[in-house]
Amino acid sequence: MRVGIEVGGTFTDLIVIDENIAHIAKVPSTPGQPDVGALNAIEAAGIDLKNVAELVHGSTVATNAVLERKGGHICVIVTKGMRDLFALQRHDRTSIYDLKYKKPKPIVNRQDVLEINERMDADGMIVQKLDQIELAELIKTITANQKYDAVAICLLNSYVNPEHEKEIASTIKQMAPSLSVTCSYNVSREFREYERASTTALSAYVQPIIEGYLNRFLKKLEIKGFTGRFSIMQSNGGRMPAYAMSKNAIAALYSGPAAGVVGATGIAGRIGYRDIITLDIGGTSTDVALIVNGTPDLTPLTKIDGLPVRTPVIDIATVGAGGGSIAWVDDGNLLRVGPESAGAYPGPASYGRGGELPTITDAHLIRGTLQASSFLGGTMKVDMEAARSSFKSMSAHLMMPIEELADSTIRIAEANIVRAIQQVSTERGRDPRDFVIVAFGGAGPLHAARVAEELDVSTVIIPPHAGVLSAVGLLMSDYVHFRARTERTRLVDSSVTSIINILSDLRTQTETYLISEGISEGLTFEHILEMRYVGQAFEVSVTLGEDLKHLTIDAVSKIFSEAHHRIFEFSKPPENPVEIVSYRVGARTKSAKFFTPKDGLDGKTERTPEPEFIEITEGGEQIQCQLMTRQLVSGEGSFGPILIEDGTSTIYVPPTWSALRDDANIIILKRGK
Repeated sequence: MRVGIEVGGTFTDLIVIDENIAHIAKVPSTPGQPDVGALNAIEAAGIDLKNVAELVHGSTVATNAVLERKGGHICVIVTKGMRDLFALQRHDRTSIYDLKYKKPKPIVNRQDVLEINERMDADGMIVQKLDQIELAELIKTITANQKYDAVAICLLNSYVNPEHEKEIASTIKQMAPSLSVTCSYNVSREFREYERASTTALSAYVQPIIEGYLNRFLKKLEIKGFTGRFSIMQSNGGRMPAYAMSKNAIAALYSGPAAGVVGATGIAGRIGYRDIITLDIGGTSTDVALIVNGTPDLTPLTKIDGLPVRTPVIDIATVGAGGGSIAWVDDGNLLRVGPESAGAYPGPASYGRGGELPTITDAHLIRGTLQASSFLGGTMKVDMEAARSSFKSMSAHLMMPIEELADSTIRIAEANIVRAIQQVSTERGRDPRDFVIVAFGGAGPLHAARVAEELDVSTVIIPPHAGVLSAVGLLMSDYVHFRARTERTRLVDSSVTSIINILSDLRTQTETYLISEGISEGLTFEHILEMRYVGQAFEVSVTLGEDLKHLTIDAVSKIFSEAHHRIFEFSKPPENPVEIVSYRVGARTKSAKFFTPKDGLDGKTERTPEPEFIEITEGGEQIQCQLMTRQLVSGEGSFGPILIEDGTSTIYVPPTWSALRDDANIIILKRGK
């Protein structure tokens, strides 16, 4: 058996592949103890862990630790004079018209930032050596009273020469072997001091939480007889053995959303779609990503709670528009939706766990696009009266009928989702009309067609087991590791040898690291350059081919010019100087893949196999809608309006849309008769 478990904000999803038959489970998450939710999913699926050869896991543990400020108590060692780095941050304002704007709160207090006398110049030459006596005293201060869980080390210009960071880390290990140490050269060996320091500190901050969580989870698995291979999803769309996360916990920051992108890309690729927009709507948020030619875009920099993280991450845009997103009225008496969510507990009002605020899930139940009798395949009871009650006070305040208010709530959420897709498509120089949407998550198929209409997209793909596709993506992921280095290089003919040597060196480092982790078969490599016109303050990512033997400056210059023009609608004449700022190499080895699994889940609903007709409210109108299951959708096509109940999700096919099911049990929605 191969098992994938993805812990989301509201539900924990599990898929087990046994002889190419898929069996799934979906249970409520337990935010305080995510491993409990994962074990509940294993129990719900009836899995004997003694028979599991491989378990792949993705969770929001690292994300929640940062957002809730519940990471480890850390200190950071910096070069003397750099103590205020975390407080100063950058001098920009992300919200320029907010009179009460405040910079993001650092995860490390000023008194926990410790200075040491040392200095490297910008070329990596030692200007001031470390004083071993001073270093020993500093470590005694750190270990006094045992108040720190981890130490982060980020010295000035150590991305060029990490000798002093290595020396400090080695001394700490000698004097305090149990103390977790994170060095910037291992986490982000790139320039821009604040971003590098922030990434290193965040990695150290979540390290004790990740280690503790994984150790507890693995111990519980072993008690139940698990002896297989245990790996963790990374933000870059690849996975690594769980024990490797002890060296770079920040890589697991966005593991859940990344797994969904991998699953959607793999399934769409099998039926010939390589340019896609992924639409993952869960219980807490909506995550969207753009895939070109079967490859997700990676961004070298992202932010969490306003704090920069410089590590390769799948370029995912997130908005607070999930099933648990709360509807509210602002000071201007306008209806708003999200970003606040009811989460797993108490959850939407209809869940009957004490929630009283109106959510998107409640709105769908009211307007009929979710059926209470067959919610989650009939395995979960929901309260329609509680859903209606949650909207009553807002209905009276806005003087709108409850059904109309519920419909308006959903339409506002869909408008927010459209803007998120534009962020990863139009704002990146891509026309969404050239793509198809792959919808998944519990609510993705419910909104996909209407979102596609707003973007003028004509095709939507709904994979099998859409509600747990992130768990499917875990089992489809490759083992991946990236290494990066900042080294400014002018793009001239004489630089070819230097460019190839730097990329080859990084390639060797990634390969050596994967081999040291027991991963060596079928390695492939990708080479990425961060480039800019000389004088610019930002870079454009340029991806080269795997073969570097025939690399030419003209070819690199052309790729850069095209990428720059696509994003900014202009590129300068060839005589304008161009430079490479950073180099990045990724190594991946193909994991064992499974083909699109047969349908192994039958909902527990008592519904008869014959289609029924129900009444729903949409766009202010009452619509007669056909109600059916995935199995009843034909290969010739069925025309909307249709509501397709699919166990872990519900698919809405609006008027003017049709749905057909192919041989792989994938449903394809097409706009127009």
